[in-house]
Amino acid sequence: MYDYVIIGGGIVGTSTAWQLKQKNPDSSILLLDKEVRLAAHQTSHNSGVIHAGIYYAPGSLKAKFCRSGLAATIQFCKDNDIPYAQCGKLLVATDELEHERMMALFARSKENGLDVELIDAEELRRREPNVVGTGAIFVKATGIVDYQEICRRMAERFQELGGKVRLATRVTELRENSDSIVITTANGESVDCRYLIACAGLMADRLTRMLDIDSDFQVIPYRGEYYRLPASKSDIVKHLIYPIPDPDLPFLGVHLTRMIDGSVTVGPNAVQGWKREGYGRINISPRDIGEMLRFPGFWKVLAKNFRTGVAETKNSLWKPGYLKRVQKYCPSILLQDLGPCPAGIRAQAVLGDGTLVHDFLFAESPRSLHVCNAPSPAATSAIPIGNYICDKVAAARNPGSTARG
Repeated sequence: MYDYVIIGGGIVGTSTAWQLKQKNPDSSILLLDKEVRLAAHQTSHNSGVIHAGIYYAPGSLKAKFCRSGLAATIQFCKDNDIPYAQCGKLLVATDELEHERMMALFARSKENGLDVELIDAEELRRREPNVVGTGAIFVKATGIVDYQEICRRMAERFQELGGKVRLATRVTELRENSDSIVITTANGESVDCRYLIACAGLMADRLTRMLDIDSDFQVIPYRGEYYRLPASKSDIVKHLIYPIPDPDLPFLGVHLTRMIDGSVTVGPNAVQGWKREGYGRINISPRDIGEMLRFPGFWKVLAKNFRTGVAETKNSLWKPGYLKRVQKYCPSILLQDLGPCPAGIRAQAVLGDGTLVHDFLFAESPRSLHVCNAPSPAATSAIPIGNYICDKVAAARNPGSTARG
């Protein structure tokens, strides 16, 4: 019998386990993951960016978590000798519509209290000779890091405090009793705990269903496909280069990212996924497809974003179309420069009415808390998210207390 079990060894689950053990040093805590290593999914399949929080609505959990998460992530890297770099980010406008959106985004960034600078086309070209645009927002604090390494070190610190980690342990059944939750695993084991925390990412909805929690959402996977530039073009940009995003979509567009290993990636796009953990070129899961097709929210999202979805799919299949998106602001990148790079999968929570959930979403039962949606920048925000989850758990187990947000 454990006091707490956390399901999901990505950066959010691992951060939660580490902080929960600090707050409850005498409690027995187990971190479970179905893979043979931690951070096998979204945590290790992203751009590795430490975001500053420019995009997010003032007052939202995303905005709060991102601002505090940036500082906490950098401090964690310093404390644990993890390489990082604050190279800054340029959000580049290339036409009149993007310029209007850029000005609105600049106003929002000021509302969020960020240290940003608006620069014109001439200054943009001076700072980035290979980038063209009508202007840009310079976000000074944005950085890069290897989140898989952060997750690994968090797990080490959790274990140093006495926490337990069990890998290759897939959960197949959950049963909630009056005083415990019984976890059944694929290898026939049974694990009991007094309280369960689920940070399952791509499988979040399936765990809520195991406990018959009434929740109106389903995880819909979206593939983010990347390319890597050759070593000869690793110095093509000095900063991270992002387009101005469409405010109606949760995706940030195809960008140029300097990685902490010195390489530069192009991407990601956002295409419909047909397998929740489909990182290869062709990925089909009958179970995943069947669940999507039976979910009314999927069809409503499809209808609302049909033209965007067709364009994304076309550019995914036709590399010159993908290239055109990045050549808008960096015309010196050529077709032969787009080398292979692993794809990522975004676990997007969608409501039954077709609403894409843009902020954090939680579900609860008497003895469990489920993180149903932890959107980007969840990796940047993992430390404050973990602290927030610990406070929510404390409030659930001690109704007289309140969760801080």
